Amino acid sequence: MSCPINMEGFGPSPIPEEAKWVQLKEINQVCGFSHGCGKCAPQQGTCKLTLNVKDGIIKEALVETIGCSGMTHSAAMAAEILPGKTLLEALNTDLVCDAINDAMKQIFLQLVYGRSQSAFSENGLEVGSALEDLGKTLNSNVGTVYSSAKTGTRYLNLAEGYITKEALDENGEIIGYEYVATGSLMKSLREGVEPKEAVEKATKTYGRFAEGVTFVDPREVK
Repeated sequence: MSCPINMEGFGPSPIPEEAKWVQLKEINQVCGFSHGCGKCAPQQGTCKLTLNVKDGIIKEALVETIGCSGMTHSAAMAAEILPGKTLLEALNTDLVCDAINDAMKQIFLQLVYGRSQSAFSENGLEVGSALEDLGKTLNSNVGTVYSSAKTGTRYLNLAEGYITKEALDENGEIIGYEYVATGSLMKSLREGVEPKEAVEKATKTYGRFAEGVTFVDPREVK
């Protein structure tokens, strides 16, 4: 049975873009700030790609990777390639690394389906927003934690920074840690602070570190 309703002229369902409902028909209608995550074919690395798109054109790109050294260099190339391209151009451009290409595909889906971070933000986010946190002495949040039957759990890098010591209680359980806030350290060094003083200023503790019974270097496997 044929449908008696004539759907011609209704157009696509509207999607939210920067606090506006848009019937997306052309790529130059796409506006949004969003993220996409992708993995490489051997699955030995991943990429988080952040784009700020205005009127279909990429105005800002942040490429964060974890994995092989080749991926790191590919990120540098992708960051040079992306700004100024339309979203379709970027989608069909070889961004060198599988993981970055995959992330580009995922972020495209976010943007054209109205699932962007700025979907309900009036006028979206300004160019520079992708570097907002990283410009305030924060690092990309890469968590590195190692564990084995021999050593137990060892925190290496967490959101706060580079872990230098773990505090263990009488049961050998982690109750706190000492870390170097690497973003703050580099800021001090750029400002001319002597290295030893800069490290001391950037060294902080988390949890019940002072109550530790045993203190271990997480990078020593004993």
